[in-house]
Formats: sequence, structure tokens, C-alpha cells
Amino acid sequence: MATVTFDQATRIYPRAERPAVDALDLAIADGEFLVLVGPSGCGKSTSLRMLAGLEEVDAGAVRIGERDVTDAPPKDRDIAMVFQNYALYPHMTVGENMGFALKLAGVRKSEIATRVTEAAKILDLSDYLERRPKALSGGQRQRVAMGRAIVRSPQVFLMDEPLSNLDAKLRVQTRTQIAALVQRLGTTTVYVTHDQVEAMTMGDRVAVLKDGVLQQCDTPGALYDRPANVFVAGFIGSPAMNLVTGDAVDGGVRVGSAVLPVPRDQLDRAAAGNGRVTVGFRPESMHQVGPGEGIPVLVTVVEQLGSDAYLYTKLAGEGADDVLHPSDVVVRTDPRTAATAGQQLWLGVREGALHVFDASTSQRVD
Repeated sequence: MATVTFDQATRIYPRAERPAVDALDLAIADGEFLVLVGPSGCGKSTSLRMLAGLEEVDAGAVRIGERDVTDAPPKDRDIAMVFQNYALYPHMTVGENMGFALKLAGVRKSEIATRVTEAAKILDLSDYLERRPKALSGGQRQRVAMGRAIVRSPQVFLMDEPLSNLDAKLRVQTRTQIAALVQRLGTTTVYVTHDQVEAMTMGDRVAVLKDGVLQQCDTPGALYDRPANVFVAGFIGSPAMNLVTGDAVDGGVRVGSAVLPVPRDQLDRAAAGNGRVTVGFRPESMHQVGPGEGIPVLVTVVEQLGSDAYLYTKLAGEGADDVLHPSDVVVRTDPRTAATAGQQLWLGVREGALHVFDASTSQRVD
């Protein structure tokens, strides 16, 4: 096992307008499960491939432990990669697939058999060692790919969207198995996904990227409770945080015909650029108040999920057109008392649950 360090690591593709990964600074602890997450094209897979040696590092450095591996070939980095498409050999059995890398490395047959058997027990694949990949389900194939990585006992596991080919139910089941497995093995793991729910449920820490730039790296709870900027606030959480931009007025920020209270010093710093302030509030932080007491909204869609209901609403009343950012407000509520489509409501934000951002820089203001 080992630490992993990206030191101002940069990747610039020929004729590209901007770096695919721009001066990435990231330190991953020994045994940590770190998830790289972000929208398509944000640089997360490129970062992983730089660590694996599959992409050049144009500037900066990449280290595994104390060793600089920036220019080292993939075979000398002591890493094992699990790919999105499993990359199994169709003509080999499960056991042969799992032990193939060891065979290439010249490991004795008896040692290969021992390691494959142990990995198969961990992954519940003991009954499938003689089968070929085409006879397995998607989830089983993914476990074989995991087994191939485990038998090598690498310093670092690299996983590139390994669950994206599975159906929704199997993804939930398999992500739990992978998280438990990595915790049991204690191997440093870097995991790439575009699914923020996957990132939040699996990682010890989550690194959020946008346009090749690291936006924030922290624990899932800290990302949710204290997003560093508007992008992280809108990306982390399902449904996403409600974000609206209004004018700074006496006592707070005007949202439609309501004023959301913001402390004066915080308001002054957030509105220093252009007099407007972006505020965010989670769907679960909203509650209904009396007519005329909060933000007036009109319910457009109601989603019933059994344990919860989500109200999708639009700002209504005077001043609604002056609010920037998407003016839809999502509210999580009790499904038994949920409003109906077409109904007008007045909403308040729970005390202490309002997030404030500088509208000109998009950065959080505390």
C-alpha cells in the first residue's frame, strides 16, 4: 500500500483550447478510498490515466509513495486497474482471467492457484472459476475484473467507472460490495465516476472536478454541508441544491417578493461585486409557512417516492422575474401531506440552512 500525490499535474492535449487536467494538487492517504467525480469532460478519467501511466504528464509530477512515477511505464507502477468494460479474455475461464497477470509475471502455478482461490472466496466466485465470461452476468463479470486486480496485491487500485454498464439495482448492490471489499483489503483506491450519489456513498473523500480544475476535495458530509462554490453546491446532492440570485437589501437577499435573512457582514462581502447575492438551500431545508410569510411558489409537478415526496415549483408573485439562476425550487416533504400540482404555497428556509455565495465569483461566503 502507498500514498498517491498529484503535484501540479497537468495534461494538455494537442490543439486543445485548455488543459484536460489543469495543475491538479491532490494528496491521497495510504489506504484511503478517494473518488474523482464530475460531469463528462471534467478531467477525472484523464487524471486516473495519468496516475496509471496511460497518459503523459505535461507539467508537474505524479508520485506513488515516495517514488516519482511521472515518466515510469505502467508496468513499473505497481497499480491494478479495473475498467468500465471489464476487459476480460473471452476464451479464458474465470480462474485463468484472474491469474493471467501473475502468469505473465512468472509467478509459480501453485502460488497463482492459491491467490486466485483466495480472491474467489472474497468475491463469492468460487463456483464460477471454470466458467467463461459469456456465461456470467454483468455483476459477476465485474467481480472477476475486481478479482484480477486483487490477486496482484498492488499498492494502488484504480477504478474507471466500473459500474456504469450495470442496471440500477445491481449498481446499488455492487457499489456496496466494492466499498466493503476495499475497506477490508485496506488498499489505496482511486475511483472515477460521473454519478455523485455513487461518489457520496463510497468515498472516504470526494474530489469534485470541473473543466480540468479541482473545485473541492473533502468528506461527503463536508461537501454536502459546506460546498466551496456554486458548482459544487449544484452538483452534490440529489435533487440538487436550490440556487437563486437576488438583490442584496436591508436584512438579506430578495427572492421574489420575500427577503431571506442574511447577517449584515456576510451580506456585505457577498454583494461586494455587483450588489447581487446567490443563495442556496437544500430541498429538505424548506417548510411551508403561512400565506404571505415566505417565498411564494406555484407547484408544477409532484413526485411521490413512497418514503418522500418532491414538489417541483416555480417562483410566483411580484419580483419572480428578477431572480437569476433556474427559478425552479424543489421541496422534499411528507408524501402524506404533499401539495398538488397547481397549488400555491409559501415556503420558508430552516434557520441556519441558508448557503451564501458571492454572485460575481461563485465562491462561498461564511
